[in-house]
Amino acid sequence: MTKFTVNNAPIEYRMDPKTPLLWALRDASNLTGAKYGCGTGHCGACTVDVDGQAVRSCQVAIGTLEGAFVTTIEGLSREREHPVQQAWIAKSVPQCGFCIPGMIMAAAVLIKTNRDPSDDDIAAAITNICRCGVYPRVVEAVQLAARIQRGDETVAGPPRPGIEPADAARLVPALTPPGK
Repeated sequence: MTKFTVNNAPIEYRMDPKTPLLWALRDASNLTGAKYGCGTGHCGACTVDVDGQAVRSCQVAIGTLEGAFVTTIEGLSREREHPVQQAWIAKSVPQCGFCIPGMIMAAAVLIKTNRDPSDDDIAAAITNICRCGVYPRVVEAVQLAARIQRGDETVAGPPRPGIEPADAARLVPALTPPGK
């Protein structure tokens, strides 16, 4: 059995110690933000923060994490208040969204250790693959996130996660039968 902390909660996984962290998170903890992309550590869709390092969770066995602290996208901020989440929204980074959790986690680790990352620093730290090609917006968002974290800039508050049923009903245009 492997014990470590996930999103500030102590966890004991009763799984084979060779199980990749990605599958422990997704299957045992129901934390589905980290995505399975390539399974080889190249795409970065599964990136999480392990003890302050951006780690491809498909490549690390849970048995090697005894006593570690793991943060997933779900543990960053449920209310989207983390500077990287705010910047991603402000710069309209997401397109399809599949790669976004991994990129956000890599960016969060970067700005934790580098308060003013250059374009080269960002390119070196965020090697995640995005089929939609959002890379220019990612660079802008990481730089904005660093400014937010330093207190040099603010952005409007993020929208609340989800949508209220009453609001959803208002978003659907009223249908009127033909001829009326």
